[in-house]
Amino acid sequence: MSTMQARIIHITIDRDWHDVAKYVLNPENMPHWAAGLGAGLDKRGDHWVADGGPLGEVQVRFAPDNDLGVADHEVTLPDGKKFHNALRVVPNGDGAEVMFTLLRAPGMSDADFESDADHIDKDLKTLKSLIEKAA
Repeated sequence: MSTMQARIIHITIDRDWHDVAKYVLNPENMPHWAAGLGAGLDKRGDHWVADGGPLGEVQVRFAPDNDLGVADHEVTLPDGKKFHNALRVVPNGDGAEVMFTLLRAPGMSDADFESDADHIDKDLKTLKSLIEKAA
């Protein structure tokens, strides 16, 4: 398989990066800011399950708890397709930078890639708003 087109979508959050990472790394918080998981996540053994709407149940496995701000997660669709989502929180001065690496799946149209990027950008803006208001 050749490499895929990638786009890093990021946002600066005016809050200590440790606080941001602690919030982002907690899977129970993700439905509050990631619109695609608005229906919530249910813990089942070593993974989480989300209602993928018309797709059915989607399995989500998160990176082990860590102090490095690595919030990567692997999404498995009902048909078995897996997507690795790289999500990182890093220090940026007195604040934090949250970065999501969007990879363009084989066969994905330009419109779908742009739509995914727009959704991620909106999710990160929601995250910023939630965390900065809580300060």
